[in-house]
Amino acid sequence: MPLLGCIADDFTGATDLASMLVRNGMRTVQLIGVPAEGSTVPDADAIVVALKSRTAPVEQAVADSLAALAWLRHAGCRQFFFKYCSTFDSTEDGNIGPVGDALIDALGSGFALACPAFPTNGRTVYQGHLFVGTALLNESGMEKHPLTPMTDANLVRVLGRQSRGTVGLVPFAIVEQGAAAIRRAMTALKEQGRRWAIVDAVTDAHLRAIGEAAAAHALVTGGSGVALGLPETFRARGLLAAIADPAALPTADGAAAVVAGSCSRTTLLQIGMARGQVPTLELDPLATPDAAALVRQAMDWAATKLGDRPVVIAASAPPERVAALQARLGRDAAGALVEHAIAGIAQGLVERGVRRLVVAGGETAGAVVTRLGLRSLRIGPEIDPGVPWTYAEGGAVPLRLALKSGNFGAPDFFLKAFAPAGEQPA
Repeated sequence: MPLLGCIADDFTGATDLASMLVRNGMRTVQLIGVPAEGSTVPDADAIVVALKSRTAPVEQAVADSLAALAWLRHAGCRQFFFKYCSTFDSTEDGNIGPVGDALIDALGSGFALACPAFPTNGRTVYQGHLFVGTALLNESGMEKHPLTPMTDANLVRVLGRQSRGTVGLVPFAIVEQGAAAIRRAMTALKEQGRRWAIVDAVTDAHLRAIGEAAAAHALVTGGSGVALGLPETFRARGLLAAIADPAALPTADGAAAVVAGSCSRTTLLQIGMARGQVPTLELDPLATPDAAALVRQAMDWAATKLGDRPVVIAASAPPERVAALQARLGRDAAGALVEHAIAGIAQGLVERGVRRLVVAGGETAGAVVTRLGLRSLRIGPEIDPGVPWTYAEGGAVPLRLALKSGNFGAPDFFLKAFAPAGEQPA
């Protein structure tokens, strides 16, 4: 019976969380969308239900998240985790606050912590403010995000504007004192009537202490980093057995490809690094605002390129090009164009023998996995922190997938993903 039931607001975030759990000894399966009633519960210590709710209308995001919670509770999970991005991607209306409020109410817990910190990837929270590297969130490039521009680094304020409850802070000085002090501070905030606590964290030691402090919480929320401490809480209670290799995956022999729809600085840098090293096609949705035409263009190009080396096909663009496309088509239509094009390209590549596929971008990953009809991913070894290889269980063909958040991965990620070492357990 699974121990931890997780709800992720996008597909790459789900694999990021699942990878963290696997690395710390929990066999983990990612399910795509809410499973049907009566679906078989996977043989795993943790189950992550991946939703496409980050930018969905608030009502839909809440309904989908509650449906996922109901399924996970029926599956027997003992604790629940709501995963959102380590850059707290949301709008003024949600969806982190409304979804979190609904989960708190459904579980009757009355309170939850919120900590998006992931120090390994440069995300830290200090005095309630979120940093990306040395920059405040609103000065990191996230203020220009095409769907969820983040213009305020103060998470107490941001979450306070989204939630029906009030938000407190467990500051750095208390977190430094360890799990017992964090637990007392959260208890005090709950007794004061606070619904939420933003918890500072700048090191992995802080994340482990937060996990220990939240061992008895029905609901934990945050980025994948705060899940670092959760496996040990189950292990300490004798609930989690040692596994020799929780990241083992079946092989999938065939061609390799990258498809990218993310327009983040990191992904643009990764495309630039790949250019000149492997065959790379950069599509221009502004010049060709037709998904079917973009798919044909990509498939014609790939027909002579697939082989021993990976190929990269990207519809990513710098902020000014994204803004121009949005001005021409509207924000939602522009995003849908890229998602549909990349999803069609991914389907075409798999039909042509690609068996190892990297997808860059949260919304893009959701569109690709949906188009491929995948429902369950077994989580394997990491390529870079937060980005594991996965294996599509029950698919029509053997397929390894890496679903990469736009902001994750080293500059050479697209190159090293397919190096032999990149497919070996860490």
